[in-house]
Amino acid sequence: MTRFIIFVVTLIFAAHFSGRAGDMDSMLVEGGVLRVRVNHVTGNFLDQFRDATTTNFSSVILDLRFTDGNTATAKTATSVFSPGKFPLVILVNRQTRGAAGQLAAQLQAAGTGIVIGGTNGTILPDITLSVNPAQEKAFQDNPYFTATTNQTGTLSGTNALLSLVDHMSEAELVSKRIKDGEGEYNPAPASRAKPIAPIIRDPALARAVDLLKAVAALHPARG
Repeated sequence: MTRFIIFVVTLIFAAHFSGRAGDMDSMLVEGGVLRVRVNHVTGNFLDQFRDATTTNFSSVILDLRFTDGNTATAKTATSVFSPGKFPLVILVNRQTRGAAGQLAAQLQAAGTGIVIGGTNGTILPDITLSVNPAQEKAFQDNPYFTATTNQTGTLSGTNALLSLVDHMSEAELVSKRIKDGEGEYNPAPASRAKPIAPIIRDPALARAVDLLKAVAALHPARG
């Protein structure tokens, strides 16, 4: 009986802490830009954000798409950010509700961050995008996800981002010129091609990264 009780208690603790760990995660997407994806805004937002941002970064994309939370925690979550601390972009969509929606609205009103995405009627993004929810979820789970042929029409006509972010690398351009016969007689020795960075296919994330890169170019960090 004792072993059974210990087993049940272990399961309860495991479920509790795995749930907390799943509330937030982060990944460096490009050039010091850190995407922090929030699944649920909780009272532990401050600690979770610190745990998710242990790596070096220059700017943050706070991904609140498909995110909810108790509205009482929104004010606490807002205290993590302050204007000028680091460039911030907030991603939202129609499924951004509760504390997540309040957090996005409060950060926007305070001038702390720029909001990108779809509106649920209460959030008014600075840059509006319309993406099919199913495809947006796939993009959120994997920003480098490549849609199949029968999925490419699910993006709204107001969001022609895929063609804008699908930039060729220098290595691809050189390869294309040689293939087209333009570089056949170039006597310069061939240099080793740089690894091609994966292309961000997530329209909202790609727009956010481009915006933060522009901010960095206009306001370079002072060492």
